[in-house]
Amino acid sequence: MSTDNKKGIKETVRDFILRSITLTELDDDANLFESGIANSLFAVQMMTFIEKNFGIEIGAEDLDIENFKSLNATMAFVLRKNGAQNS
Repeated sequence: MSTDNKKGIKETVRDFILRSITLTELDDDANLFESGIANSLFAVQMMTFIEKNFGIEIGAEDLDIENFKSLNATMAFVLRKNGAQNS
């Protein structure tokens, strides 16, 4: 996947997070849950956003906090899922 596509995924997720939570900026590796920025309700909202915006299905096997704990982790998850669906 090209660098532009990776950047687009990251910026789309960043925009969603910043619109959803009162923050002005977000470090790519900030742990959203340990820092208290996000909670379980937000995690569900973010998964729904990811499914709709990136055309992927998040299954029970994907429900691991490691997949969604940071902006970089979420981008990597989307890339893995897109690769799995395009295989």
